[in-house]
Amino acid sequence: MNNYNPKENNIVVALDIGTTKVCAIAGRYNEHKRIDILAVGRVDSEGVSRGVISNIEKTAQAIHSAIALVENAIKSKVDRVYVGIAGQHIRSMQHRGQIFRDNSVDEISKRDIDRLVADMHKLILSPGETILHVIPQEYAVDNEQGIIDPIGMSGSRLEADFHVITGQVAASNNINRCVSERNKLTIAELTLEPIASSKAVL
Repeated sequence: MNNYNPKENNIVVALDIGTTKVCAIAGRYNEHKRIDILAVGRVDSEGVSRGVISNIEKTAQAIHSAIALVENAIKSKVDRVYVGIAGQHIRSMQHRGQIFRDNSVDEISKRDIDRLVADMHKLILSPGETILHVIPQEYAVDNEQGIIDPIGMSGSRLEADFHVITGQVAASNNINRCVSERNKLTIAELTLEPIASSKAVL
C-alpha cells in the first residue's frame, strides 16, 4: 500500500471511538466541494464506557481493525485521521473577551480575530481540564453590538461572546495513546462529536 497525500487526492479519514462501535470513514472532496464516502470500517467496541476509553489495548486493537478495513477498501495506507471526542467529562461555558487595537482607523483583520480567540485559551480552568473549542457567537466593535463578522470594520475595541468547550486532559491523552502511540496515526484534529455531526448535516 502506498501512503496517500491528501493534497493530491483530497482523501480524508475520520475516526469515531464510540461505546458500541469504533468506526473509520474515508471520503474524498469532489468537484462540488462535497465529500464522497469511499469506505467505512466498523468494528465492535469493548474498551469504551460512556464515551470514554476505559481499556487502552482493546480500544487500540479496535481502531487498528477499523482502519485496516478502510485501507483494504481504498488500497492505500492511512496515516492521518480526524478524531471525535465525547463523554460525560465534556462541559461548556460562556465567556466574553476583548482586545484593544493600536490603530482604530485600520480595518479589523483575521489577525485581530485570532488574537481574541487566543486570549480565550488563557482562561483559568479546573485542574485536569483543557479547551477543545472556542466558538465565537457575536462580536462588538466600540460598543456596537450584534456584529456577526467584524472583518473590514474600523474600531479600537473589539469584543466577542464565546462558547468555550472543555474536556478532561486524561480523556484526550488516552485517545492519543490509542491512536498515535499504539497505531502510529497522526491526529489531524480532535473534534467534539456533536459539532462534527452538526457540520456534516448542515
